[in-house]
Amino acid sequence: MRIIMLGAPGAGKGTQAKKISEKFNIQYISTGDILRREIEQETELGLKAKSFVESGKLVTDELVIEIIKNFIQGDSAEKGFLMDGFPRNLVQAKKFTEMLEEIGMKLDHVINIAVDSSEITDRLSKRRTCRKCHRATSIAIGNNGGICPECGGELFKRKDDTEEVIMHRLEVYEKETRPLTEYYNESGILINIEGSGTEEEVTEKILKDL
Repeated sequence: MRIIMLGAPGAGKGTQAKKISEKFNIQYISTGDILRREIEQETELGLKAKSFVESGKLVTDELVIEIIKNFIQGDSAEKGFLMDGFPRNLVQAKKFTEMLEEIGMKLDHVINIAVDSSEITDRLSKRRTCRKCHRATSIAIGNNGGICPECGGELFKRKDDTEEVIMHRLEVYEKETRPLTEYYNESGILINIEGSGTEEEVTEKILKDL
């Protein structure tokens, strides 16, 4: 099974992506993670990516897709994969589709988690991140005065979780990423999921439609 997870910042796509990949025993792919791994291992592609990073430039779409291509052709993605955080815009989506066709693969599903913008703003303004395990949690849950419920580490508020930055991120999403839903809907593989409710409730909604 090959899946892409879409959703605005704060919609919960990262959490759901990990749950669904574990459920179906398919490889969870974060482009940021595999990009860092290539750079750390100083592979040929990693060294190319490093040159962009060190010069303060964005790694090109072509190079990112080449790194993804190598990864999904490896043994770890043999049973399938779930992409989280890529593609981010229509250009990337079309290039990704072309790459999959080139290696004889196709996507099975694109899951779009839809959450009202006011709820997203509320979620992100209450979100705190653990300095130790990097888990995100909500201060609304009651986390014992800023302590991570997972590992006991210190919680902090990310700079991009301020209301001003949240609004900007949502504007960027509407402009660049939301058009992907129409693109994948035309391919007949889009699944829209209403993302309000608990993590478990949203997971059940996704599993019901897969």
